[in-house]
Amino acid sequence: MIHPSVPPPATPPTLPGAWVRLFDGHGLDAWDTSAAGNYWRVEDGVVVGRNDAAKKGSMLYSKSIWGDFELEFDALWDGEIDSGIMFHRPELQLQLGVSRSLKVDMTAAFYTGGKDIYPMAGRPQGLATAWRPGRWNHYRLVVRGSHHVVEVNGATTTRYTDPRWPVEGPIGLQVHPGLDMTVRFRNLRIRSLGPETLR
Repeated sequence: MIHPSVPPPATPPTLPGAWVRLFDGHGLDAWDTSAAGNYWRVEDGVVVGRNDAAKKGSMLYSKSIWGDFELEFDALWDGEIDSGIMFHRPELQLQLGVSRSLKVDMTAAFYTGGKDIYPMAGRPQGLATAWRPGRWNHYRLVVRGSHHVVEVNGATTTRYTDPRWPVEGPIGLQVHPGLDMTVRFRNLRIRSLGPETLR
């Protein structure tokens, strides 16, 4: 159950912890590439997700498992894409680009996959002034318990409280099926705000 009446706290405090690079600029060693196919590659020091001619889509998951965490990354795309950052079990998604279901840009919103797929409590505020179309944008996602905070280029855009995703899981990057799209990621790094377990 979503509790929009419960005010989220201020940005959760970051506990001392070592940053882990999910991408070193050279290879995909931190990711499970067993199903990556030709969808995911490294080009010019950037992780590139690109759909195939059949537009089947693909997911790229980290080898490491995360509970409470702080994730930072840069993302770039031009034109219409549908991508996102997946985490926890069942999966909760931080949307990047245009929602295939709503046909509108839902960048920095949370996609639940449930009946209320983009709950109002999980939609961004002030994104238009923070986000730069067609350029590299910097994102920060802090997950602590049921509280989720998103920053875009240093501006807090989304605060979302929902206890339905309590189980830790890998970090996932998405190329959505049914769409001719390319998305690029760089400077992917993460640190645990709680116990971290590696597979």
